[in-house]
Amino acid sequence: MENINAYLPYLRNYNFTGVVPVVIDFYASWCGPCKALAPLIERLATDYEGRLKVLKVDVDKNQALAEAARIQSIPTLFFIDVNGNIERSVGGMPYNELVRRAEALL
Repeated sequence: MENINAYLPYLRNYNFTGVVPVVIDFYASWCGPCKALAPLIERLATDYEGRLKVLKVDVDKNQALAEAARIQSIPTLFFIDVNGNIERSVGGMPYNELVRRAEALL
C-alpha cells in the first residue's frame, strides 16, 4: 500500500494524516470519463463535508504531482485514510461505490 508521505513535497499546506480521510481526484478538463465523474465527486464532497476532505488535481496543471503519483490513466482516485495509507482506483465508478469507499475510510 502506498503512503502519502511520498507525495508531501508536492502537496503544500495540507496535513494528510491524523485529521480526516481524503479523496483526491486526478483528472483533466478534456477527459470524458473525468467529466462524467466530476458531479459525483462534487456530491461526495457535499455529502461528507466535515468528515472527509475531497480534492481535485488537474494533471495538466500539476504535472510534477501527477508524475510523482505515477498517474498513467485518468481519472485516478486516491482514497487516503487518517494514517496516510492510499488505496488507488483507476477509472470512473458509480456514486454508491464512492460512498462505500468513503465509509470505509471513516
